Amino acid sequence: MNYKVSIIIPTYKRSDYLIRAIDSVINQTYSNIEVIVIDDNDPYSEFRKATEIKMQKYFNNKKVKYLKNEKNLGGALTRNIGIREATGDYITFLDDDDIYLPKKINTQLNYMFENDYDLTFTDVRIHDMEDRLIDYREHNYIKNFNQEELLINHLMHHLTPTGTYMFKQESIIKIGGFDNVSVGQEFILMLKAIESGLKIGYIPVAHVIQYVHNGERISTGQNKLDKEIELYNFKKRYFDRLTYEQKRYIKFRHHAVMAVAAKRSGNIMTSVYNLLLTLCVSPKFSLKELFLHINKIRKNRKVKYN
Repeated sequence: MNYKVSIIIPTYKRSDYLIRAIDSVINQTYSNIEVIVIDDNDPYSEFRKATEIKMQKYFNNKKVKYLKNEKNLGGALTRNIGIREATGDYITFLDDDDIYLPKKINTQLNYMFENDYDLTFTDVRIHDMEDRLIDYREHNYIKNFNQEELLINHLMHHLTPTGTYMFKQESIIKIGGFDNVSVGQEFILMLKAIESGLKIGYIPVAHVIQYVHNGERISTGQNKLDKEIELYNFKKRYFDRLTYEQKRYIKFRHHAVMAVAAKRSGNIMTSVYNLLLTLCVSPKFSLKELFLHINKIRKNRKVKYN
C-alpha cells in the first residue's frame, strides 16, 4: 500500500508554533505524504513576514508546499484551497499550533483502507502549553455507526476536532469541503459527512495533541462565547429528532462550554453564571461529567503516547 496522503495546515498568526506542527507531520512513520501550508496572514503584516522566514527551513523539501493567500480568508476557505491543491488519495488537516503523534497517518490510513471508509476520526489529547494533559476527548460511547446514531452523538458530543479526521479525497470533495460559516466549521463538516451517508469509522486512540493557550485563536474569548450561542441555536433545528434527555444534555453541554470559555477569557461572572446553569439543567449530568473527566485524565496521563 502506497497511497499518498495530503496534510493541510492553514496558518494565521502562529509562526512560533508552525515549525513544531510541520515537523510532526514530516516525522511520521508513513512517508508518502505532501504537506500543504497555507498562509492566511495579511500579506503586508508582520505575521506574514515572520511566517515566510520560518518556512525557509523547508525551501528544499519537496514534500512541503507553501501557499500564500492574497488576503485573509479565514479557516474554511483556506482549508478549501488546500483541498483543491491536494494531490493525495487521502486528505487530513492539522492546526498550526497542534501536532500529530508519529503513527497517526500510518494507523489511520491502514484502518481506512482495510474497511473502505470514506472518513475516520480518532481521540485527541488536549494539553496546556507546559505539555500537561488537561483533557482527553474520546468517543467510545458510540455503539452503532448508522446514520441516525452518528447524527445524535454528533449533536450531543461533537465528533471533532478537524485534526483527528482523515477523508478519502473524493469523499470530501463530494460533500463540498468546509462551509464558510461563522460558527462551527468542523462541526458542520462532520454533520455534512453524516447526512451525506459517508461510511464513517472511529479509532479509539489519540493520535493528535491539541494545545490550549491564551494567544489569539479563532475559538477563544468573547468570539467563542458568541459562536457557542449561535451553534446551540443551530442545533435546535434538530430537536424534533431527539428525546427529552438528549435535548437536556445538549443544553447542559452548551452551558458547560460557555463556563469554560468565559473562564479562559477572564470573564469570571459569565463563567460562574453558566456553571450554575449547568447544575440547574442537570445535577446528574454535572456530577457524571466531572467523574468521567477525572477518570479520563487519571487513565491517560499514564499512557505513553510518543
